[in-house]
Amino acid sequence: MKVVLDANVIVAAFAARGLCEALFQYCIGSCELACSEHLLREVERALTSKIKMTTQAAGEIVAFLRQNAEIAAPSPVPHGACRDKSDAHVLGLAMTVRADYLVTGDKDLLEVVLDGTGAIVTPRSFWEGIQSRESKRTP
Repeated sequence: MKVVLDANVIVAAFAARGLCEALFQYCIGSCELACSEHLLREVERALTSKIKMTTQAAGEIVAFLRQNAEIAAPSPVPHGACRDKSDAHVLGLAMTVRADYLVTGDKDLLEVVLDGTGAIVTPRSFWEGIQSRESKRTP
């Protein structure tokens, strides 16, 4: 399963223990994770400015993502595909890698319906889907 995690989900995974942390760990171990350079810069910027993480620690997280995710350039997104133009890069990334899921907490992205992006879901919805699939596998 190919997954794109929006920057807000990745940052939340390192900001506190909880849903996004568990979801991130699952994706690293069981999914094909995809990122773009733009997304990595956004993550690094948020980790240092919002979470007040050191530049070195944020850099180590970005390096880890580079080693454990496919790095791809986002496809162009049709004009008006989403209300917030700054979200176009993550939609384009999901299109480029043919992601099964784009996981985000961004309300603007959650309302987008665009061919080629796969399902756009909240972290909670994605996690519940994983839990449901896993429970069906175990007899």
